Amino acid sequence: MDAEDTGTRRQLPRNALTSPCNLLLQVQQKVAGHDSEPKRLSREAPGMPRIVTLGVYGSTEAGFFAALSGARVDTFCDLRRRRGVRGVAYAFANRRRLKARLAELGIRYLHFKDLAPSQALREGQNAADRAERTAKRRRAGLSEAFVTGYRAERLGGFDSREFLERLGPETRVVALFCVERPPAACHRSLVAERLHHDLGLEVAHLTPD
Repeated sequence: MDAEDTGTRRQLPRNALTSPCNLLLQVQQKVAGHDSEPKRLSREAPGMPRIVTLGVYGSTEAGFFAALSGARVDTFCDLRRRRGVRGVAYAFANRRRLKARLAELGIRYLHFKDLAPSQALREGQNAADRAERTAKRRRAGLSEAFVTGYRAERLGGFDSREFLERLGPETRVVALFCVERPPAACHRSLVAERLHHDLGLEVAHLTPD
């Protein structure tokens, strides 16, 4: 509405949106299929956390944990199969050291090995990277074969509400973690996409310094 129109148009009563006529219209729209959009549940609702995702490549130790603290993460979900990263620069992301630092920050650590890609999918993606002459740490996106395979193998029987139940009702901000820096280059983005689609959860992708 233009600003100049606000003074001339009659304001609707407070109960206009909940009048019997409007309620009937809403029911008719649902029956007619006009309410087919997935519901966007408020993150303020009990048991409905906010989702952030992040990788470790390209991050410093200080920047990585600062990003988690800045996002107010309380639950850290490790989606890796092997919970280690090569290179001294990323030693802080190895399982024992990572868990210890998260505990110091008051962040709960959970491992979801069942959401890690299978060895076959990993090998297929590695082959696609070689064909594109792209190093894993410089990958910008996943191959179509990987995306299709991951959705079938790992998300085919995935229940978003059951996943939240595993996190517990006290969870408010969840971090989905793997190693690749761009979210599109990692399976964590597919898990986040599914949670957003099924439950309308807010998703933010972090890229720590």
